[in-house]
Amino acid sequence: MNRKILAAGSIAAVAALALAGCSGGTDAAENADPDAPVTLTLSGWSIDTTPEFQALADAFTEEHPNVTIELKEYDPAEYNTLVTADLAAGSGPDIITQKEVKYVTTFQEGGQLLDVSDVELPDGIGGADSYEVDGAQYAVPYRQDSWVLYYNKTLFEAAGVDIPDGSWTWDDYADAAEALTTDASKGAYLHRWQSTVQGFANAQTGTSVLDGDFSNLKDYYDSTLALQDAGNQVDFNTSTANQLTYQGEFGTQKAAMMLMGSWYTATLIAQQASGEANDFEWGIAPAPQLDSSTTGTDNTPVTFGDPTGFGINANIDEAKAAAAKEFLAFAASEKGAQTLAAIGITPALTNDALIETYFGVEGAPTDELSKFAWSTHEVLPENPTSSKTATIQGILGDLHTGVMSGSTSVDDAITAAEERVKNEVG
Repeated sequence: MNRKILAAGSIAAVAALALAGCSGGTDAAENADPDAPVTLTLSGWSIDTTPEFQALADAFTEEHPNVTIELKEYDPAEYNTLVTADLAAGSGPDIITQKEVKYVTTFQEGGQLLDVSDVELPDGIGGADSYEVDGAQYAVPYRQDSWVLYYNKTLFEAAGVDIPDGSWTWDDYADAAEALTTDASKGAYLHRWQSTVQGFANAQTGTSVLDGDFSNLKDYYDSTLALQDAGNQVDFNTSTANQLTYQGEFGTQKAAMMLMGSWYTATLIAQQASGEANDFEWGIAPAPQLDSSTTGTDNTPVTFGDPTGFGINANIDEAKAAAAKEFLAFAASEKGAQTLAAIGITPALTNDALIETYFGVEGAPTDELSKFAWSTHEVLPENPTSSKTATIQGILGDLHTGVMSGSTSVDDAITAAEERVKNEVG
């Protein structure tokens, strides 16, 4: 589904949650004391550097003093595997953070997620459809990152290049990268993930990975390879061999531009404050567009991004179900969104008040284009909700590695991927 997130005035806060018990309700759930002490466990990852989990837990329990939320930390690289194992063993968390949309159906088909269709969501929230399976809701979004262009105003000024104005197509981006490349820094840094090419190609051409036709990727890969071959961005093999980090490349001014998800804002602010990143002026611009029909601040740029959400363990104690659902409603609400925006995290709900909070964080850019890029865009999902998505994305990951490493041509890689999807996915 296409989701348009616009800065268009205050959006009403979440409606009151119906206090229904899980699975249609039971006498025990319906007669439970709403003020009785409840302890919920919430899964997360990299908790020391990912403050959103504790921030939401603290804000919720401040309003619900009878509820205690304990964070259960997992290795981010093995998150879905480890959570699945705990759920199978009966030791899974009560509230399951949905880290990647492509695994939602794995949890749902395994009977591990509670139907949370009765958790009401505020108007204007993005990403809810990603958690809908066969007409039922199995999680709610609390954040909705989108991909934008980060740029170093200091390096632009030093090179005498005009900063982005929201009107860029990919040709403009390539021209700027060439003009910004010096002996000391590249014009752009493109991280190794397949998202950096395929996410834009699919969103801006209106193509789903489920289609099985990947011809739309060709022009985007040709453009990316041209930048790499010209030396205007670090090549894929060098980035891989040296395990370069996108935070290090942009944060230490080794690149003047970088396409990245909006989650990077909080990281960059924190790293500049700590000295891990250099002190320089930066901004956010809309991602370059396929053509001029979606450029300029009078139009709505097209980009991509998946939500992050919370689901509930289907085997949760009935006495905990109401409290868990209240937490989900809070996380999706304007109060929850304000909690996230105040620490530089992009909430799933966006309105004028939230824009002011987000850009009021010390160290955040204050220019109007940055606010426009963050708040106004059409966000299409990178990972459509389907049991086929994870397998197809694995195949497309191989395509990306083959093309970017130079081991196969774009045309051959696309043909091979299409054949693999036919044979392995159907």
